[in-house]
Order: sequence, then C-alpha cells, then structure tokens
Amino acid sequence: MALKYALDAAVVWLVTRQVWTPLDYMIPSLALRQAKLRVVPAWLVVAMVLWSLPFLWIGVSMTVRRALDAGRSPWLAALFFVPVVNYAVMLALGAAPSRPRAQAPEPHPVAPASVRSVLASLGVALAVGLGLVAMSTLVLRSYGGPVFLGIPFVIGASGAFVLNRERPRSLAATLRVAAVTVVLVGASILLFAIEGAICVAMALPIALPMVLTGAVIGRYIALSAPRTALHGVVVVLALPGLAAVDAARPAPPPGEVISSVEIEAPPEAVWRHVVTFGEIPDPPAWLFRLGVAYPVRATIAGHGPGAVRRCEFSTGAFVEPITAWDAPRRLSFDVAVQPDPLREMTPYRAFHPPHLDVAFRARRGEFRLIPLANGRTRLEGSTWYSLEMAPEAYWRLWTEPLVHAIHLRVLAHIKRLAEAR
Repeated sequence: MALKYALDAAVVWLVTRQVWTPLDYMIPSLALRQAKLRVVPAWLVVAMVLWSLPFLWIGVSMTVRRALDAGRSPWLAALFFVPVVNYAVMLALGAAPSRPRAQAPEPHPVAPASVRSVLASLGVALAVGLGLVAMSTLVLRSYGGPVFLGIPFVIGASGAFVLNRERPRSLAATLRVAAVTVVLVGASILLFAIEGAICVAMALPIALPMVLTGAVIGRYIALSAPRTALHGVVVVLALPGLAAVDAARPAPPPGEVISSVEIEAPPEAVWRHVVTFGEIPDPPAWLFRLGVAYPVRATIAGHGPGAVRRCEFSTGAFVEPITAWDAPRRLSFDVAVQPDPLREMTPYRAFHPPHLDVAFRARRGEFRLIPLANGRTRLEGSTWYSLEMAPEAYWRLWTEPLVHAIHLRVLAHIKRLAEAR
C-alpha cells in the first residue's frame, strides 16, 4: 500500500502539481479526491488503472489466504470491491489470529470438465449474474463499484467454484468456461431488457478481467474449502444491500469538458451564431449513428439573462435558462431539462434502461469568445457534468471524448456560419 500510494502521489504531483494526501487516497468517497483526479489526463488514467491491476490481485488473493488461515470464510474476498467495507475487512482479517485448519480434502488429480459440470457452472453463474444485475440496476438504480467490479467477480467465482467443487479442473478449462459465462450473461442482459448493447459493450473491458479474476479465486476456494458453498450464497445475497449503500454515497463534484476552435471572424460576427443556429447539415459521425445523441439546431426565447435557449438533439431538447449574457464575450446557462444521452441498441422498441436517467447528467454550459489578432476569435465551449458510475476514472475515458465530439460538431458549425458571413 505504501509503495502504491508513493508512486501514485508522485506521478499525480509531477503531471498536475496537485498534492494527493493519504486522506485523499484512502477515502474513496471524498469529493476532494474526485476533484483532483479530474485534472489528470486520460493517458495517465489508463496507466494508473493498469498499474493498479497487480495490486488488486494482491489484495484479493491475500484476503482469501488470510481468511483461510484465520478460520474465516474465503468468500470475504468479494467484499474487497466494496469501498470503505474493504478497509474494515482487511483490518479485521489482519487482526484475527491464525487457527488450526480442519483437515484439507484429499487432493484429486485434475479431471477434464464434464458436460454436467460445465452446464451447472454456467447455470449458477448466469442466475447469479442476471439476478444481481437486475436487482442493482432496475430496483436500486445503482451503477457503483459493486455493480461493475463486485458482481463480475462473484459471477466468475461462483461459476468456477461449482465447476471445481467435486473434481478439480484445469485452470485453463476454468477460464474458458468463465469467458463463455461473460458472453451468456451479456446476451441475457440484452434478452431480458435489463440493459442495452452499448452499455454492455462499454462495461465489457472491466467486467471480463473481473470475471476471470473471480474464476481463479473461485477455483482456489473450491480446492481449499469446498464446503463453503453456503458462504458464497450469503455473499451473493449481501451484494444488493452493499450496492444500495454505495448508491447512497455523496455525488462526486461535476467534471468539465472544454473544446475550442479558432474562427476567421471577429467576436461580434460569431456571437449571433453562438446564441442560436440553424440546422447542422453535416451527417452524424459514426459514433452518433450508433445511438449517441448529437446536436441538430438551437433556438432561443427572450434576450439576456432569464432567456431560455433550446438546443435540439437527436433524442430531444436541452432546455437551457441563460444565467450570464455578456455579448460578445460569454454566454452561460444551466441545464433544466436533458434528453436521453443515447438511444440504446436493443431488439425491443420501447426500452429505457435506468442508466439513461441516473448515470450522466449535464449540469451547465458556457461559450467563451476570446478575441485574437487579425480579427480572429477563439471560441471555447464548456460542459459541466455529473457522472454517477464507478469506477469513475474508467467511465471518464468514454464520457469525455463523447462530450468533446458533441462540442466539436457545434463549434465547427458556428465556425462555418461565421466565416461565411
């Protein structure tokens, strides 16, 4: 922990000149930590995620082995993915004395996975995955760490435990079955209209490693403590409650995405197209054709602060009350009403998954017109947004490029209009 904190804090300071204190580092719900991480560039976020993987494995595997050594259930490892709770579990296991273990089961040679064991493994993992995802997203409307980290881990662990409980199977066979489980759970989520294809595809890069990690741990538990199936059931039943606790955490502070273009026209000529603009003729880019909402036109009712701007998107209209009207320098607005951020890809016509309402919310926006030499203008657009999905650093890698693409579609249109005049 000391090594990881020292390197993470050093890198954050070198890149951003922000001091990441141990308090910022240890309390995952602290708003200050989220605010400091938002200024970290995307490439560093990816590097820090990859750097965290070996430490995640150390934490999970040490939790399992320490629990077995202390005579506790190895299924406590699933709580490693629940913020704050994981610290309590590690402290409790670190303080617990070692206990003599019951006689270990007689080792059996590795046997090929039978059709019956594979079907049982897939059936259990599929039931656990669908039940937990449906409860967490449809009922609790939670998209926190227990959903994207804890549930995939439990899916892999439960399936691997069932596969290896009676006879040990090879690690390769266990991982193959776990990979098939990911495909089946994802397809079932679409089939039962729990989520859409876009959300499933975006979650896959973090879900797959967690399922495979859970499979390795589940196999180890089956070989070391095969009589702990009931403990696994308790963990499965406890996860929705932990997801509810995670959903009640304070919302992180809004993040900001800034985009800009340089326009061969003075601010006075650009301003009128910032306030309102006609139909954008450019065909939508490929990511918009997949279902991501994109801007079409903007209208306004009134003049000055208190006027109401409507930015029409492909999924509906943003209603934007004007809060600052400093022509031709700055236009600021709140977001009173937001349409769906995307149309999910799904075989069903009437489909509205909860994450469209709770995951991403635009809070306010602003245009800034900065005069440059030779009668030119630098036009900047900012959007402040809330993202209630964990791990936030991962979802930022998807969200901010999409918001940036939306900005550039509008800014490029304003640039074309202003330069044409």
